[in-house]
Amino acid sequence: MYELLFWRYLDEIYLNHHEVYEALVEKEQVDGLETLPVEVILNRIASVFSEWEKVDENSWQNTSGKGAFQVISTPQSIKIDCYGTEGKTMNKLVALMEEFKCPLYDPQVPERYDEMSE
Repeated sequence: MYELLFWRYLDEIYLNHHEVYEALVEKEQVDGLETLPVEVILNRIASVFSEWEKVDENSWQNTSGKGAFQVISTPQSIKIDCYGTEGKTMNKLVALMEEFKCPLYDPQVPERYDEMSE
């Protein structure tokens, strides 16, 4: 499995990314993060991946290739667990979340890919 996590800071707020990640994985509320339009994001994912089989409300499987992913959301975050998913598919998910101004935090590295990263 490969985890992708996305959130958006409030203006002028910048926190320790890994601590934010740990709190969001535990489904905790984090002061300094915006509330996301979760339903709109889920609908956008469903639209972009409409050719994939929707396994359940928040999971998709590629029936014509490799990979599957599951979306786990909180009001402040979107976490996508990728299973055997190709890099180009993960890049598509990252680009989709950038539409909502939510840069990727990659806990495997760990690094957040936004203009504030050092």
